[in-house]
Amino acid sequence: MHFPILFMKMSGTGNDFIVIDNRHAIVDKATVSSFAAAVCRRKFSVGADGLILIEPSSKADFSWTFLNGDGSLAEMCGNGARCAARFAYVNKIAPALMKFETLAGTIEAEVVDSSVKIRLTPPTNLKIGQKVRVDDQELYVHHINTGVPHTIHFVDNNDIVPIDAWGRSIRFDTLYQPAGTNVNFVKVLPDNQLYVRTYERGVEGETMACGTGAVAAAIVGALYGHVRSPVEIKTSGGEMLKIHFHLVNFTGDPNSYDISSVQDVFLEGPARFVYTGHLDQEALG
Repeated sequence: MHFPILFMKMSGTGNDFIVIDNRHAIVDKATVSSFAAAVCRRKFSVGADGLILIEPSSKADFSWTFLNGDGSLAEMCGNGARCAARFAYVNKIAPALMKFETLAGTIEAEVVDSSVKIRLTPPTNLKIGQKVRVDDQELYVHHINTGVPHTIHFVDNNDIVPIDAWGRSIRFDTLYQPAGTNVNFVKVLPDNQLYVRTYERGVEGETMACGTGAVAAAIVGALYGHVRSPVEIKTSGGEMLKIHFHLVNFTGDPNSYDISSVQDVFLEGPARFVYTGHLDQEALG
């Protein structure tokens, strides 16, 4: 590890990240998990929902390593991907139209000013109408993988739902082990909008936004006729995301729908720079 380490703090609709250009291996990959957990601690270090390392690729403009705030490796993060794309563009690592490698597959991105639109990999593993028990009550949920696993529960008022308690219970439910799941509590709003609050695994609490969770909510919401593409998603932080997709060959029955038929899934929204800094070794505690 070579200190001090130059980084940028970025925010994607309230999801915040530490982004580092690691093309020259300044962050030791052997200890990257403990490094991420240390620097993502709030109040004791920089603090963030996750760490993004921009790395070289022989197949795309760059690749990334994404780690959650607890140091766990994640396949994908929608808001993180948008921040990574803008970071790469501004730092002349990639053009405005770019591709980069993630564990979930190759992601395409377009940067226009402070907004970034990414094409996600096709969703998988749709499971409609599952039941989980939370606080001695049975909840009706739906599961889908939009790069990472997400469980959706529609509610009348997600302002009064105990997000952390219910989210933690569902995240660790035996139904979703060993990988666990992210949990999204979704309220249907007028004018083709959804209000989504997300409990994120790896952060182990509610975040101000979740890009892949917004996509999951939009697709499941469309299958149930609540919304249609493009869907506007209100996040916990109050900012908006826009989700585009095509439900090819959808006959109106979510129970029999082949999720592999979903095409052209895009996530669009702001990706902002907050500040630039240098990590000192003491940031690791």
